[in-house]
Formats: sequence, C-alpha cells, structure tokens
Amino acid sequence: MMKKEALLLIPNVLKVFLENGQIKSFTFDGRTTVKDVMVTLQDRLSLRYIEHFALVLEYAGPEQNHKFLLLQDKQPLAYVVQRTHYHGMKCLFRISFFPKDPVELLRRDPAAFEYLYIQVESGLGIQTN
Repeated sequence: MMKKEALLLIPNVLKVFLENGQIKSFTFDGRTTVKDVMVTLQDRLSLRYIEHFALVLEYAGPEQNHKFLLLQDKQPLAYVVQRTHYHGMKCLFRISFFPKDPVELLRRDPAAFEYLYIQVESGLGIQTN
C-alpha cells in the first residue's frame, strides 16, 4: 500500500506540499524541469521574487531526523521522481535561502514574506489564534 506522502502516486504527476498545508499537483513530461514548477508556483502564489525559494525533497534519515535535499533548477522532474519516489520522499516548496533583511522582503514581496512567516511558525510549532 502506498503512503499518502509518496512523491508520485499518479504517473507523470508530481505533488508539491506547501507550508500552508495545500498540495499542488503538476503534470510533467521528459522536458519539464524543476525551474518550470518554480515559475508556475510563483504565478499561482502571486510571488514577485523566488530567489529565496527552492523545491526540496524531505525524507527521514536513519535516526528519524528529517533531511532535505535541495533540487537544482535544471533537473528534469522525471529524473528526480525516478530516483526518489520509491523512498517515501515528499517534495516541498520552501524558503531555503533566508533573506538578509526580512523587512526588505516584506517591502518588496509581501506574499513571500507571509510564506516565510508561515514556514517559520510551523517549523517552531507555534500556533497563533
């Protein structure tokens, strides 16, 4: 039985998990790259700048520590999925390069700043009501 977290459940469809709990699905072919997904997510999430973002693969290490593999922009999705979907990895869209000045990020791209806030909040286990 496949886990719901599996990277690939339907052939040629990649599920990308967002920090707010949403899942975005992308169909791909042999020419689709990580960068193509990044640009599509930029549009769907109304982000102005994506230089702080990356697609990463999350997996549990030998001691149940979560590890992240940063995907390169030019990697074909078919290659990424082929190499990883048997290992129960999840593909996440994350801010992987923390901005030097978060206030400047807020000014330039409020949607990206909000995404950063949600990511930090969920990573620390903080719940706001």
